[in-house]
Amino acid sequence: MSEYYVCTGCALLCDDIEVDIEGNKVATVHAACRKGVARMKGCSDPMECTVDGEKAEVDTAISKAAEILSDAKNPLIFGHGNSSSEAQKRSIALAKKTGAYIDDTSSFCQGPIVEAILQDKIKTCTLDDVRHKADVIIFWGADPSNSHPRHLSRYSYFPRGKERQRGWEEDRTAITIDVRKSDTAVISGDNRFYQIPMGGDAEFMDALVSALSGKVPKTSYGFDVKRILELSGVLKKAKFGVICVGLGLVYSLEELEPLFKLMNKLNEVSDFNLIPMVGQYNMRGFNHDLFEETGYINRVKFNPETGEAEHGAEQSVVEALRNRSVDAALIIGSDPLSSLPLSVSRYLAEIPLITIDPCQNLTATRSTVTIPCALGGVEAGGTAIRMDGVEIEMKKIVDTDKLSDEEILTRITEAI
Repeated sequence: MSEYYVCTGCALLCDDIEVDIEGNKVATVHAACRKGVARMKGCSDPMECTVDGEKAEVDTAISKAAEILSDAKNPLIFGHGNSSSEAQKRSIALAKKTGAYIDDTSSFCQGPIVEAILQDKIKTCTLDDVRHKADVIIFWGADPSNSHPRHLSRYSYFPRGKERQRGWEEDRTAITIDVRKSDTAVISGDNRFYQIPMGGDAEFMDALVSALSGKVPKTSYGFDVKRILELSGVLKKAKFGVICVGLGLVYSLEELEPLFKLMNKLNEVSDFNLIPMVGQYNMRGFNHDLFEETGYINRVKFNPETGEAEHGAEQSVVEALRNRSVDAALIIGSDPLSSLPLSVSRYLAEIPLITIDPCQNLTATRSTVTIPCALGGVEAGGTAIRMDGVEIEMKKIVDTDKLSDEEILTRITEAI
């Protein structure tokens, strides 16, 4: 019998992956998308263990990392989206012990959506519910054809679910709302693609709420009122609808109130759920873990004396770096020098920096200490939280002499 593995290429965490192993390496990957194949075959440029730019033993690097964090008054711990939940919990414990800032990429992407779900402000469902029940799927500011290549084929549009036996041909309607005609919009079709101007999402939502309320919507962006009324008719008839929220929508909204209003109205006239299109395989896991520990999903600073969590904009990685509030940083499974604005990230190059990652990246090249870790879901097992909030168990596929990120964080914590 074939053994199936979990792909950590994105937050879909597809669990039907088969692999061929040659020489203790993943040689061939079956069923995964192009992103998953690249992830599971490992790093093209593995990271080396270094201290001050020179090759070092792991024990030496761990001791130096512990020394840096011990000497810092306000360290930062950032990343986590590509770490197992077990490693994330170790990271939170380390932050609590050192009085550190701790944050992740959700601080400036899907965080507000995940937080609203955890606070029961937005109705949600699982991807399995979508596969088996959904007849209307809205991709809003999202292009899963490229960001999550198996989303449409495995869960949302093409599958034949228990209550959707006729699949996309007759049983499902895909709708795309975006600023451009994406590949997903092409699949939805011209009659189900609604192009809106940048920043027009909130007004489109208000117009749609009016239409769902039986009113003729008024818009300043010049939306086609007839098409909005037609869209509201489709949504009213939905037996089980889902909105897949992408970064295009998140970045457009200054606050989530328009989305709350739309979801409330949709659930007055139909049955609608929302799922955030999370990118990194365990970003949502970090949100869940920190929420369980502190009541917050990100942007936390631990008080070194009391262990209490302070939370707010000032505790975000962006503001902490912009204000030069931190004096050392540990980066795990992330590359902020490549992803954050230069005006913010350049300060990282001026302070002692520790990077834990399987692969070499720009941040690692400027780090005082680099510690290579096992690749999650391939060289190390553990658990992760899928984009819909479901916990998934990951099995190790091949052996490695590298420590897992959980083990590295545990040893750093013990050394402090």
